[in-house]
Amino acid sequence: MDTDLTPRQTFFNLPPDKQQRVLEAAVQEFSERGYQQASINTIVSRLNIAKGSIYQYFDSKKSLFLFIFNQGIAMVRQMLKHVKKESQEEDFFTRVRKSLMAGVEFIDKHPALYRVYLRILFERDSPLREDFLQTIRLFSREYILSLLEEGQARGEVRKDLDPVLAVFILDAVLDKFLQNYALPYLDPALELNEKNGLEEKIDSIVTMLRQGFAAADGI
Repeated sequence: MDTDLTPRQTFFNLPPDKQQRVLEAAVQEFSERGYQQASINTIVSRLNIAKGSIYQYFDSKKSLFLFIFNQGIAMVRQMLKHVKKESQEEDFFTRVRKSLMAGVEFIDKHPALYRVYLRILFERDSPLREDFLQTIRLFSREYILSLLEEGQARGEVRKDLDPVLAVFILDAVLDKFLQNYALPYLDPALELNEKNGLEEKIDSIVTMLRQGFAAADGI
């Protein structure tokens, strides 16, 4: 990934609340219009600043987009690090459930930022798209694999499972569920536009995973 697309020092010299305002305006614009259609004019209009001001902070729209992506990844990493730490005494399947619930809470708290991810996923003209998606998947696989290996070591997960395939299945289920939670029309049958029953659906998914993944004496 191009690492030269970093913000200028003038951005980091801004007070934290002003940095946050710039990023929130940009996230909103990218989430609503995607990268190609996003307009720096609209972003500066939302901020009520001159267009030249934004270029004092970022060299280009692309560098602003990259910074937002990296910020989002850092936030998700922090969230999952917290989930992993606070659930370390619980079994593998409870940890999977808590990871999924944390994803739901993240979408509720940062809906525009999650929509930026969906834009990258579904729109082929996003810059660095392949690099972005590879970064997300590798990070997700690394996280899930760490939970799986701990679950196998503690006898909660079948030791004969192929870890590559097991992680693929878990990653696909979790990612697809969160996509459908954010965009319920992707699979109306799940009825994820209804908050009522959401946790029961997550419990059912975890139960299915348990039936396939749990060690014989752990079902």
